[in-house]
Amino acid sequence: MKSYATLAVGLIALLGATGCSRPAGDAPTAAVPQEKRYPLTGEVVSVDAAHKVLVVQHDAIPGLMPAMVMEFSASASDVAAAKPGERIRAELIPSEKGNWRLEKIWPNDQAAATAVAAQAMALRQDTLIRGQSAYREVGEKIPDFALFDQEGRVVQSARFHGKLIMLNFIYSRCPVATMCPAATMKMMGTQALARKAGVPNLELVSITMDPAYDTPAVLKEYAAARGIDTSNFTFLTGPENAIKDLLTQFGIIAEFDGNILKHTLGTLLIDENGRIIHRADGGAWEPEDFVAKMHKG
Repeated sequence: MKSYATLAVGLIALLGATGCSRPAGDAPTAAVPQEKRYPLTGEVVSVDAAHKVLVVQHDAIPGLMPAMVMEFSASASDVAAAKPGERIRAELIPSEKGNWRLEKIWPNDQAAATAVAAQAMALRQDTLIRGQSAYREVGEKIPDFALFDQEGRVVQSARFHGKLIMLNFIYSRCPVATMCPAATMKMMGTQALARKAGVPNLELVSITMDPAYDTPAVLKEYAAARGIDTSNFTFLTGPENAIKDLLTQFGIIAEFDGNILKHTLGTLLIDENGRIIHRADGGAWEPEDFVAKMHKG
């Protein structure tokens, strides 16, 4: 097997300052040092999109308050994604001014959470067992996984069986035009070109490299802001350990160095049986290159 670790380290060195950074002021609700955060679980009662408010019947919060129904402010993307009757988990940031807000909102359906956690554990074991051979070469099958899509639904890798998959990793806040933004534009270009060429059963998948920030709601807003057709283009996020194992197995390096996310780029084409049939490392590929390798109808 080739020494992909050596290649990846070299690519990281080449990236240098072009790694994606967390832009200053990009997160409008970023915490200040004195803020105290509390884990919150509960059920969304109602959504007020106009005022960016969620009414939540939350469980007791140890050290803060008993279970009750309260209004909380939230980001526009979180409010847009929220649904009455949905169970959620989030971080609560109290305020002396009374404008208590929720951040990092995730679906908290017990069955869904259990399925994702179980698959994350299996993926972790698989990565450990493979050891130095964790990186999957062209010709090998992709690992099984379960993550959340931009709608907060659980997506099992088995969902893509029988379909051609084009897969990459992105970072929603990347400000470097030649990195993640360019990768997403090329995925969109491939989607359009493949449709025009009559390529059947194509699914495009982008997995976040920054699950701590890229919640389902953030990814939904990311897709909507770019006018992305999500009928066959899915954005995935989930537990950090599962994302790290997928990065390892797909040969992508992504790590924060202070406020900079240094990472490599990789785009894969996977056949109907889950086997990797083509891979392009870096950003020097064109949609035509991938469409030429896709099965025609």
